Amino acid sequence: MSSPIYEPRVPALSRFLDIRQLRYHVLTWGDPALATAQRPPLVLLHGWMDVGASFQFLVDALAAPRWVIAPDWRGFGLTAVPGADAYWFPDYLGDLDALLDALCPDTPVDLLGHSLGGNVAMVYAGVRPRRVRRLVNLEGFGMPDTRPAQAPSRLEKWLDELRETPQLKPYESLEAVARRLRMNDPFLDADKAAWLAGHWAEPDGDGRWRLRADPAHKRVNPVLYRKEEVLAAWRRITAPLLWVEGENTQVLQRWGAAYPREDFEARMATLPPHRRVTLARCGHMLHHDQPQAVAAAVEAFLDAAGGKL
Repeated sequence: MSSPIYEPRVPALSRFLDIRQLRYHVLTWGDPALATAQRPPLVLLHGWMDVGASFQFLVDALAAPRWVIAPDWRGFGLTAVPGADAYWFPDYLGDLDALLDALCPDTPVDLLGHSLGGNVAMVYAGVRPRRVRRLVNLEGFGMPDTRPAQAPSRLEKWLDELRETPQLKPYESLEAVARRLRMNDPFLDADKAAWLAGHWAEPDGDGRWRLRADPAHKRVNPVLYRKEEVLAAWRRITAPLLWVEGENTQVLQRWGAAYPREDFEARMATLPPHRRVTLARCGHMLHHDQPQAVAAAVEAFLDAAGGKL
């Protein structure tokens, strides 16, 4: 018997925009008329191998209605695939900048990002500080620092991977996609997994289901992650910042000695005073696991007078 499917409380509007030569898919919730200087548009940036619809549970849990915007990053969801051999981090910044120009050019926004989206949000808030009123980072930990000596081997690996066409595993059914989602996230409820599956995957034309993601995302990135460059952007952040993580997150444990908790704490210490929240009974996908708790923390922060911490 199939699991019941989650029923959204707040309907999303699906639309497409021409963003930097790409057909960009964007979901919005609420009416643009809801946006004010005290409650500006809330822009939600999803993580790697995810989609904008992933924020539906969070939007449904918000106590007060507001205008919310969530794009699918390039090569994810329903946004076009750029046909690139690799995905460059600066392109995410360029896409976000163009998206804000198109949808809310005259007002700063409240910017929330999860994982990859959190990393983009942090750098963007440092590069364009006047465009961000409040900043929320859901487990955008960053990545292990690199050394210049790693560049040749990284480039060699990328060249080797270019010789093969990347593939993503197909699934026999949407139920199989939902099972995989729950395997990756033991805190994810069955009804939410069943709903997410229909947004993460699509028919492949051969009776199976494929993820809505360009397989090229799986290639190693030939550009090294440089911690000091990222921290230079962080130091320019002027927006009040809320950091949220799950009590059961395994992100840093997966990196091991390459990126210990001490390194992360040292990076966070370079920021001005900010608010930090740890939520119980959730892992990396905390907006799936505890959407009500995430929404409560986010709303309390966004609505605080003067951005008080």
